Amino acid sequence: MGYDTPYVWAHYIEVPFSPLQKPLNKSVVGLITTAVPYDPARGPQGMGAPYNAAAKFYQPYLHAINDHADLRIAHVGIDRRNANMEDSACWFPLATAKKAVQAARIKALSPHFYGLPTNRSQRHTLEIDAPIILEMLLADKVDVAVLIPNCPICHQSQSLLARYLEAAGIPTVLMGAAKDIVEYCGVPRFLFSDFPLGNAAARPHDEDSQALHLELALRLLEGAPAPRTTVQSPLVWSKDPAWKLDYSNLEKLAADEITRLRDEAERARITARELRMKSVGN
Repeated sequence: MGYDTPYVWAHYIEVPFSPLQKPLNKSVVGLITTAVPYDPARGPQGMGAPYNAAAKFYQPYLHAINDHADLRIAHVGIDRRNANMEDSACWFPLATAKKAVQAARIKALSPHFYGLPTNRSQRHTLEIDAPIILEMLLADKVDVAVLIPNCPICHQSQSLLARYLEAAGIPTVLMGAAKDIVEYCGVPRFLFSDFPLGNAAARPHDEDSQALHLELALRLLEGAPAPRTTVQSPLVWSKDPAWKLDYSNLEKLAADEITRLRDEAERARITARELRMKSVGN
């Protein structure tokens, strides 16, 4: 989009690693998302919605798992051309995790799930957001954590959080679609799905894929021998791989479209800054 200074992504050589302290059928599992509870006052957030900075959140949150949860992803830079924005199971496996509890695959879900802000500031994620999330997990007696990011920055933020939680003794597995970002940062356990950004947890309206991906994540928690263990899902998004050429591909955009996107990004940046300052003020 014409910016002079490229973003510097998080990169570490050493990766912390905490093995499971007890079997999963005796463990409390916490789910951590970068999606946000739907608020109709914040503009369009459903299928086909444009990037919506007004729907962003800037402080970690927790939400009771037994309360209705309508989570949306319009506030982040997902693959809007290919990702599904209606079926929340594509980005948040809460219903599937509840089935795992019923099947005694895991002992229980924590009483809450947790929201991690999508923050370009790595320092803020590590020094502000991660300690808050850790405090929430400890209060809920979480034994292991499953982290599900959406956009590129989400993948970095969740990777940083995974590292932080592992160093604190909580085993983690990250379910993501941005393989380069996650592995460049360095995480203990990573379930990679070659799916559009925003749909790392499952294919839309496909219960079999939901169950498979959660089971693969749980097996990775149990079987990873060392940090930087990546397992790739065997599922394929589409027989035609051309969809992979769409996201952030400037070669497929006309000059006026690039200008429009830059202007849109600048407006979103200003909106986000105003909301962030208001959040800090509160």
